[in-house]
Amino acid sequence: MLGIKFIKSNPTTHLIAFRGGKIVRQGAGMALLYYAPTTSLVAVPIESREVPFIFEKVTSDFQTVTIQGQLSFRIADPERTARSLNFTLSADGTAYQSKDPEKLRERVVAIAQVAIQRYIHGSPLTEAIRSSGAIAAKVLGELRQSGELAALGAELQGLSILAIKPTPETARALEAKAREAILLEADSAIYARRNAAVENERAIKQSELDTEVAVEQKKRTIRETQMDAEASVQQRKAQLREADLTANILLEEQRKQLVAASADNARTSAEAEAYRIEASVRALKSADPRLIQALASVGMEPRQLIAQAFGGLAERAERIGQLNLSPDLLQTLLAAPGRTEVSRGK
Repeated sequence: MLGIKFIKSNPTTHLIAFRGGKIVRQGAGMALLYYAPTTSLVAVPIESREVPFIFEKVTSDFQTVTIQGQLSFRIADPERTARSLNFTLSADGTAYQSKDPEKLRERVVAIAQVAIQRYIHGSPLTEAIRSSGAIAAKVLGELRQSGELAALGAELQGLSILAIKPTPETARALEAKAREAILLEADSAIYARRNAAVENERAIKQSELDTEVAVEQKKRTIRETQMDAEASVQQRKAQLREADLTANILLEEQRKQLVAASADNARTSAEAEAYRIEASVRALKSADPRLIQALASVGMEPRQLIAQAFGGLAERAERIGQLNLSPDLLQTLLAAPGRTEVSRGK
């Protein structure tokens, strides 16, 4: 009615009212009445926006990679943004007069793409693929200090690079290279394991040989000890045999000396006996035989005396004409000595 209209903005929209080329009123979540023929309204969204991106770049070794990521930004200076881009509302206040609000995202992504491209162009393929996090951190720090974003009134809140992928052919080549490296590492591991097994087996065999050598040395020591002991025993036995032989020799010498002494004693005794007999014989040579016979008959038994008498008779047999013997006399002569003595006792 008469060109006066009412508008109300959201808390995430910064509303600016221009009249005569000057800002007459502005603020977030503001409601106002304005005169449409002379007032221009600029609505700048100040909420945080997420913008995905994907583009291809070339690395320092001329390999094409696809970079996929996402950034978030917000408009920190709506007044500067309104002077850089056209955020003017249409006459009905429901739409923008131009497509600049949509181009803001593209410009922010383009600024980020230029910064990312600089790092990608300076890195080889493998380093670029592995350095997505480092590149994102460096680009984020650089863009927060960027004058281009400040000129747009935008503030970069976050940047993440989700993936840096090579072309399928390059990826297969890298996979083959990595596969060969993995297989080489596996072969090296198998070789190392086998080598370790061989070394362990050699160590075990060496230990067994050392044990056998130690056992043989111990056996040899025991045998030497036994041989020394046997030699000592044999030496002791030889010493004992030598001592026994010496003792036997000494005993034989003593026996010889004893036999010689006994022989000397027997010879001396015989000589003494012979001398005694010779002296007796010399004494008896000069004596009367009848006296000697009488002395010999002293202590004789009756039978011996009768026998001696018969001997005397026999010597003078030529002088005896006839000899008569009584039975009593013969019985006496034939009786045993004990019986004669008994008879004589009676």
